[in-house]
Amino acid sequence: MDFLSRHISDFHLSYWETFINNWFFVFALAFLAFELLRYAIVKKLSWEMVGDTVTNFITLAFFIGISFVLLAGFYIGAYVWAYQFAVFDIPTTWASFIIVLILADLAYYWEHRILHRINFLWATHSVHHSSPFFNISVAYRHGPLDGFWPLFFHLPLVLLGFNPFMVLIVELLVQLYQTALHTEVIGKLWRPIEYLFNTPSHHRVHHGSNRKYLDKNYAGIFIIWDRMFGTFEEEKEDVVYGLVTPIDSVNPFVAFLHGFTRLFRDVWNMPGFRNKLGVLFGPPGWQPKKNQRKPAE
Repeated sequence: MDFLSRHISDFHLSYWETFINNWFFVFALAFLAFELLRYAIVKKLSWEMVGDTVTNFITLAFFIGISFVLLAGFYIGAYVWAYQFAVFDIPTTWASFIIVLILADLAYYWEHRILHRINFLWATHSVHHSSPFFNISVAYRHGPLDGFWPLFFHLPLVLLGFNPFMVLIVELLVQLYQTALHTEVIGKLWRPIEYLFNTPSHHRVHHGSNRKYLDKNYAGIFIIWDRMFGTFEEEKEDVVYGLVTPIDSVNPFVAFLHGFTRLFRDVWNMPGFRNKLGVLFGPPGWQPKKNQRKPAE
């Protein structure tokens, strides 16, 4: 119990964030090499998969250019500024670290779910879902504004009184945990693990365009959120990866911007100002009530 009450310094939080992020990326590259070798051995490696993998990392470069150059200072600054208005003075200990990790994972569940259900948010998140493959490189396939929206869902944790740097590092841990789930190499795990935690099997379902898999398994670390809120689906049939309407391109600019070009086209072609707002703020594939709803892209 003494361990849980031990103080964690801002220096250590910052060091851990950099260390974990850098070394995990090295691990991800090594694991990707293993995945591609495995696909080659079973004769499933194709030039399309190679091109798609390269596209994933190019979208990562675009994402870093936007998020870290334009948003990083604002993101961290917003946390530090909000911290002075915190409701409680929560000590930075291992106990509070565990608590805020669980709360950040719950916040991520709702962030992720909303990104799927509001069209102008889906425009950026759909980039991540547009690959027809599923390997660890897909985890690095990001849309233009993917780095912006998490701020609004995790800022309340800072306002509660959790150290802003601790909030940043648990956000990172939730993201890195999910990164490791992007693989077909690992099948289903021990049943208690599958029940409590998000696993590669559960996340494969999330990336499926199969009708029964759409809008399922939003969890970050703990799949119990999906079980609690009615969005869980078990992997039972083969997963068809990608969007309902595929982009059919490995061009990184098409992959990175397709969501917003689709959204602009749908808003432009939709008659009536109220209906245009429906396209923007409704779920993907929204149509006026008098029209039949089309499948989400």
